[in-house]
Amino acid sequence: MDKKLNNNSTSITADQVLEKMNISWSSELESTSRHLYEKVSRVVPEIEWPFFAPYIEAINILKKEMNAAILAHNYQTPEIFHCISDVRGDSLQLAKEASKVESNIILQCGVHFMAETSKLLNMDKMVLIPSLQAGCSLASSITGKNVRKLKEDNPGIPVVTYVNTSAEVKAESDICCTSSNAADIVNSFDSKKIIFIPDEYLALNVAKETKKEIILWKGRCEVHEEFTPEEIREFRINEPGVQVIAHPECSPSVIAESDFSGSTSTMINWVRKNQPEKVLMVTECSMSDNVSIENPNVDFVRPCNLCPHMKQITLENILESLWNKQYEINIDKDTAERALQSVNNMINL
Repeated sequence: MDKKLNNNSTSITADQVLEKMNISWSSELESTSRHLYEKVSRVVPEIEWPFFAPYIEAINILKKEMNAAILAHNYQTPEIFHCISDVRGDSLQLAKEASKVESNIILQCGVHFMAETSKLLNMDKMVLIPSLQAGCSLASSITGKNVRKLKEDNPGIPVVTYVNTSAEVKAESDICCTSSNAADIVNSFDSKKIIFIPDEYLALNVAKETKKEIILWKGRCEVHEEFTPEEIREFRINEPGVQVIAHPECSPSVIAESDFSGSTSTMINWVRKNQPEKVLMVTECSMSDNVSIENPNVDFVRPCNLCPHMKQITLENILESLWNKQYEINIDKDTAERALQSVNNMINL
């Protein structure tokens, strides 16, 4: 590729990038990309591969030339998660691994708060997100001003903040948490009361695992709040013998109907260990696709609730983001320093 082409101040589309890189579907690309298609063949129809393969080829070439690393959350579609990413995992795994990335550029295939976390841990690197529309209902449910008011109303009470929040909110917090370590972090404080923000359902579920008084905020994940106990009971009737595992962002009534509850990584490990004949993962449905690839002997029943924000990330805008170096994440120094302390407190604990 001619490096000078990338210095064009005018952004170009993914298809124009393919044209400049002289990449298109061909018998040669079919052959060289076969190993990648085999990874996702159980969940990606073969008829779709000629469309995906040129973008995947271009992205994998370009990221090497640019010394870029691609981080992908479990909710990304299989062709992104399995075919172009260098680091994969839930929000805690991505936060930990982001601090170890040696590449000059980090491209976050996830939502905005995840890209901000990567930037907090790599202030000297360029961090890109392919779409500015990749937000989060939880992150948008609370602001730094809201947290300051909570602290004013509850002086001296520690603030535990779910990572699904903006850097501004993290900066007002004592420590961050994920769904996998929330109870441990709440229990690590001597205080009898804890402000836990912003996920109402996660807070209620954590409250069952602690004797602390939880002061909560009424934020919810728009994907997980759609699940109902009635829906779970109906699945059990229609899918006899199914094992139901749910994410703690679901309501307590849904968790009560489930056989197991845990974070994204905990759910994945549960499937790997137990190898159930049939499983229903009560979470974002692309995760079931990604986990099924690694567990071919398990029948995955899919309740397809898609995250509209995660699905803003596509192969096309990933390629455009890399080529144009567009949608860079920037955080002011003061906010970054205070937010980073909250994230590091979590990672260190």
